[in-house]
Parts: sequence; C-alpha cells; structure tokens
Amino acid sequence: MAWFAGYPREKIEWYPTIDPEKCVKCGMCMNCGQKVYKWTKEGPVVAQPYKCVVGCTTCATLCQGNAITFPDKDELRELYRKEGIWAKVKRELIKEGKLEPEE
Repeated sequence: MAWFAGYPREKIEWYPTIDPEKCVKCGMCMNCGQKVYKWTKEGPVVAQPYKCVVGCTTCATLCQGNAITFPDKDELRELYRKEGIWAKVKRELIKEGKLEPEE
C-alpha cells in the first residue's frame, strides 16, 4: 500500500485515545470501518490501534462528547519527512499509474 511505502505501520504511532470522563457512550466510534474499537460494559475501547488509518480523525470529528483524541499531526508529518515516506509514496503512485490524468 502506498500510504507507508514499506515503512512498518507498527512504527507509526497514530491511533485514537478515549477520555472515559468525556465519553457519553453515543456509539459513533463503532462506525469505524477499520474496526479499531470494541464495545464493552464500560463503553468503547481502542482494541486494534494499528488498524487505524494513519491521518484519519473521522471518529474524533463525530464524537458527541469530544472524548477521542489523536497524536499531533505535526509529529506525524515530521516522521513522514524524516523517513522520506512522502517521496517514496509518490514514486509508488507514479509506478502504479495513479497520478496519470484520467481522460
């Protein structure tokens, strides 16, 4: 997948954190297409953090209680810069023909 260009997903610390004090147990996070969350008697928990799509914050945006947070995007961008991930991703996308204009 071009997102990481061979960089191990487990080395990218991008996943949600839930503040149980703010969580109103609305269930919106359970709509995550990657199944990052699991519902428990106490409410949602982050069960599969490394399945979270790097850079995605949809669950936090929709969280009714504003209980979901993510790491600082600037730290993520710095990792991509430092590891040359952006350049590698672009090369992969060109190779796959995904940056060719559609007719």
